[in-house]
Amino acid sequence: MTTRRATDSAKALDAFIATKVEIDAMLDRLKAVSADHFNTHPDEITWGHVGTLNHYASLLRQITDAAFKEGEHAA
Repeated sequence: MTTRRATDSAKALDAFIATKVEIDAMLDRLKAVSADHFNTHPDEITWGHVGTLNHYASLLRQITDAAFKEGEHAA
């Protein structure tokens, strides 16, 4: 039984690390596109860009609220 648990734990750790690597890559891409003003020129910003960015922020807020137990996830 111990071998099975160790195998399950090793598989869980592998899956966890794989997902963490995926998240880190997404965060790196987001930081890069943010540094480039989300592929827009500051002189060309419209309210549509503002709406899109607000949508992105809302999605990220859901993640950070869950990760830091804030907002609706607060204890």
